[in-house]
Amino acid sequence: AYNIHVNGVLHCRVRYSQLLGLHEQLRKEYGANVVPAFPPKKIFTLTPAEVEQRREQLEKYMQAVRQDPTLGGSETFNSFLRKAQQETQQIPTEEVVLEVLLSNGQKVKVTILTSDQTEDVLEAVASKLDLPDELIGYFSLFLVRQAKDGAFSFVRKLQEFELPYVSVASLHDPEFRIILRKSYWDSSYDDDVMEHRVGLNLLYVQTVSDIEHGWILVNKEQHRQLKSLQEKVSKKEFIRLAQTLKYYGYLKFDPCVTDFPEKGCHVVVSAGNNELNFQVRLPNEQIKEGSFKVTRMRCWRVTSSVPMSNGPSGSSPGKSEVKLELAFEYLMSKDRLQWVTITSPQAIMLSICLQSMVDELMVKKSGGSIRKLFRRRANGALRRSDSQQAVKSPPLLDSPDASREPMAKLSSKLTSVSLRGISHSSSANDVGANDFHGNYAFEGIGDEDL
Repeated sequence: AYNIHVNGVLHCRVRYSQLLGLHEQLRKEYGANVVPAFPPKKIFTLTPAEVEQRREQLEKYMQAVRQDPTLGGSETFNSFLRKAQQETQQIPTEEVVLEVLLSNGQKVKVTILTSDQTEDVLEAVASKLDLPDELIGYFSLFLVRQAKDGAFSFVRKLQEFELPYVSVASLHDPEFRIILRKSYWDSSYDDDVMEHRVGLNLLYVQTVSDIEHGWILVNKEQHRQLKSLQEKVSKKEFIRLAQTLKYYGYLKFDPCVTDFPEKGCHVVVSAGNNELNFQVRLPNEQIKEGSFKVTRMRCWRVTSSVPMSNGPSGSSPGKSEVKLELAFEYLMSKDRLQWVTITSPQAIMLSICLQSMVDELMVKKSGGSIRKLFRRRANGALRRSDSQQAVKSPPLLDSPDASREPMAKLSSKLTSVSLRGISHSSSANDVGANDFHGNYAFEGIGDEDL
């Protein structure tokens, strides 16, 4: 069997015959001219060199399928990954109670099937909370790691190709939880959410929590005003005041390391307002702050630089020794592009944040609205809107040869990604264009901006 890792975690194990079955199903549905070529069957037993060659061919095949907007977003492909995930973890289909946290620590218990996908679980939580259908698309489920003091750090946003119950259960660690949070960046969308009582309450508890965690900066006078609004239970006014504060609507990441402005600097990164904000501690202990706009990032990639264990136990984000890096190429001035690298276990979540900011910018640019980001179920499957031109992420395959410790080339395309040809980049060294997110929201700097 081949191990498929998604988001740095062992997602499932599949055999060549299962992948061949998927290929034949895709060909039947979409036609031979759309589906990429599949590694051919061999009559005789494969030599170790042929096994490795087949693994590489299968990985390329899976990447090609995942990058195709039609195939990668198809229910056939995603349900294949979900079913394989369930079979690999050997979790039978049965009714279970799943706890989903709200930002204030409140637990929402939903009765679901172990085989329910992310969208099913999100709908079950919304239904339990009485959140109306038209607001479901404004929220997402996130996998978080909760520390003993109640603070949590984000692992990733749960994706359409996974089963939330199985994803959490397979980690065998009570620190990993699922939390419901808003999943948009532009605070003007708060108005839509606040129109409804439940939407307002969810936004309110998230805002209070972010202030308590120190994610939103508050001075003494603002704190006094907020306290007074809290006592009056003026939730809308509380949110309106919070919207004016620094880092409102940002996600704050755990302290990590960056090579900007010099190697080995400790940094706290926050994502929000279409930027990555850096609070950097320089070697002389001086703290400097600056921001990198998403529209100035030409492309980015997520890579790992440590061999990944081939077994199931070595691949949970809690135990893994994989060193993850997010690197982005930034337009520093009119003719100067520079790579900036962040080394963080949360590199994948950072990449997902960047991509969702780009998606939102592109939808706004095309005159769309966030409500159109999600279409309700068509034939039992959720479809992304055409305006996003979603290109999906390739999972990764390990060699079935257990004695071999492969270098894990982690996927950089972990949510919908807009790719464009960037292999001509002289600054990309020897890394192929397939390792990159190209950024459709990238804008050159004009003379008037300098």
